[in-house]
Amino acid sequence: MCLAVPMEIEAINESVADVRVGEVRHQVRLDIIDEQPQVGDFVIVHAGFALRRIDREEGLATLKLFQEGLNLELS
Repeated sequence: MCLAVPMEIEAINESVADVRVGEVRHQVRLDIIDEQPQVGDFVIVHAGFALRRIDREEGLATLKLFQEGLNLELS
């Protein structure tokens, strides 16, 4: 089973974005994303690639479900 995680974009440099969820930071590729995101947007991330841009409310709601369902601390 694979899990894609919503992460917030903090910076974009060409086709690479710096993303964050909680205290976890990564760099992800933007080569295959459905629409070009902006800083502050949330993207669904899997295996080092941003797959899809989602609106902020959807990203925060999904992270809240992760917190509740998995008892995670993401803030």
